[in-house]
Amino acid sequence: MNREIRWGIVGPGRIAERVVEDFAVVDGARAVAVGSRSQQRAEDFAGRHGLDRAYGSYADLLADPDVDVLYISTPHPQHHAVALAAVRAGKALLVEKAFTATVAGATEVVELARERGVFVMEAMWTRFQPAVVRLRELIADGAIGEVRSVQADLGVQREFDPSDRLFARELGGGALLDLGVYVVSFAQMLLGTPDTVSAAGSLFPTGVDAEASLLLGYADGRSATLMTSLRNALPGQARVFGTTGWIDVPPRFHHPQTIVLHREDAEPETISRPPLGAGYAHELIEVTECLRAGRTESAVMPPSDTLAVQTVLEDAAAQLGVTFAEDAAVL
Repeated sequence: MNREIRWGIVGPGRIAERVVEDFAVVDGARAVAVGSRSQQRAEDFAGRHGLDRAYGSYADLLADPDVDVLYISTPHPQHHAVALAAVRAGKALLVEKAFTATVAGATEVVELARERGVFVMEAMWTRFQPAVVRLRELIADGAIGEVRSVQADLGVQREFDPSDRLFARELGGGALLDLGVYVVSFAQMLLGTPDTVSAAGSLFPTGVDAEASLLLGYADGRSATLMTSLRNALPGQARVFGTTGWIDVPPRFHHPQTIVLHREDAEPETISRPPLGAGYAHELIEVTECLRAGRTESAVMPPSDTLAVQTVLEDAAAQLGVTFAEDAAVL
């Protein structure tokens, strides 16, 4: 596929407003269409960002033959139904985190995509930030020895509002799916899939998680200690501990511009790697390059990692007494 990769935006919300602007710095890719359940909202979005077409339904966007790949940024429980329909329509997918509301939903999407040979990737932009890419290179080169532990936190203070999506269980609200996905994905990226998950936290009156502390355990003694919250602000930092040093990822770790390498008998080394555009460009580039190469999965953010992260999130939520369901009525 050597021609321009044409993108459609499913759900013109807050994140989509920021992501679509980064197409300006992505070679060979362009956002051409948007779909919303409101024709007016779609037209407004298309007008602001210079898109060619605006659809008043997701189904109409999925039926557009001149769209190659879709970016799904609807609320979490709506990802599942839209993604399944898109895969059946042969559209490649970049699905905003959290990938779905349930492990079962994520598994169904991934299995269908693999069966149909359709590209699917979770939009975990953290893994593609140049500073995080450098962190992984340093670890692979043995800069801090064997990684034994990861710490990460991400939290914001939000006034409880039962009408807000963040606090609505039917819309996949709560800290874990919105913010906890970052800390879990960061730990899974470096340590792999944990053998045990222990969670403690509290709930909002609507039944979604307000805060959670997670301990991920591994059979060989490695661990990750993770925190997320909508009840109180957290620094948003991460630290990776190895047998011969550690790496600090200053706030906010999920889209950092610098990391600090600490090694035995050496001064701390600050390494700067600013992102392209607002930072979303890197995941857009990854999808574009994968499609040009004919790949159906990203090696950096493979579906297997998405399923592992989704499993940890669901396990932790269940320990807090929270369950979610997919929204089959979105289409």
